[in-house]
Amino acid sequence: MRTNKLITIDHHIANEKSLHPYSTGEFSALLHDIALAIRIISREVRRAGLNEMFGLTGEENPNGDKVRKLDKFANEIIKNLVLQNGNVCCIASEEEKDLVYAPNNANAKYILVYDPLDGSANIDVNITIGSIFSIYRRLQDNIPVNINDVLQCGAKQVAAGYALYGSSTLLVYTTGNGVNVFTYDPTLGEFFLTQKNLKIPPSGYIYSCNEGNYYKWKPQVRQFVDYLKGADGNNSSYMLRYIASGVADIHRTLLYGGIYLYPEDASHPTGKFRLVYEANALAMIVEQAGGKATDGNQRILEVHPTSIHQTTPLIIGSPNEVSLYEKYYRQEMNL
Repeated sequence: MRTNKLITIDHHIANEKSLHPYSTGEFSALLHDIALAIRIISREVRRAGLNEMFGLTGEENPNGDKVRKLDKFANEIIKNLVLQNGNVCCIASEEEKDLVYAPNNANAKYILVYDPLDGSANIDVNITIGSIFSIYRRLQDNIPVNINDVLQCGAKQVAAGYALYGSSTLLVYTTGNGVNVFTYDPTLGEFFLTQKNLKIPPSGYIYSCNEGNYYKWKPQVRQFVDYLKGADGNNSSYMLRYIASGVADIHRTLLYGGIYLYPEDASHPTGKFRLVYEANALAMIVEQAGGKATDGNQRILEVHPTSIHQTTPLIIGSPNEVSLYEKYYRQEMNL
């Protein structure tokens, strides 16, 4: 470890206070709670084969997905930590059908929304998975929190981040002043800043998508992917990389550039990403790094959600590739 760069996440959060007029001890404490939850989840992920955390619970979440043991564990850890410490008035989670209100913290200013374990189908085969979260400030402090406080467009987020549980555990987050990456040192129990003000390349050479859905896509989406593959003789040199863990695929896109796309298809006409607690957080991070995120017609962060578990197409990555996708999608190209 480079000893001239020993900046812990706690120090970083404290130093960021001066950048945010809304920042309070409550906000900083919530970020601390999230970091602690990620430490605990990381420990259990790394011991999953030893602590009998592989496999299914036999339950389904509100989206109809089969719940895995680690899904449930991660959800309970995040939920219990943030609710008991008094820094949120309510939460929304992929694993909870409805909002969960803090029993004794009705006047708290913040709302946490999260996907406790993204890519959980990869748990049993030891492939990178992650957690996604974002924080909103409630609309009004003088009335009880309600569903409208949660159904804000993504542009209203005050913070967003994700954790990756892979060869190392990373925490990537933004509070609207750039994107910073922290790496967890389990021997010290600390997250250290390892990349400051991360920027996505304006263009890249990798595309990431589930091509098994190719014939379910709209024709213009197929034409865009054909262009990337050079199928029309354009000598395009893009390479396909797909992990099937959205947060991991998007993290790679953030580092190397290119595009990640999960458009709507015949089986999922409104897309598969959950707008409130997945797409908005990832879109804020990528935009803060200089990238773009769209559903094809509209900037993701400008979409007004109508329900907690609403789904959306998600096309995200380098600005050049995402802009080109939008031209294909809107049929502005000479096809």
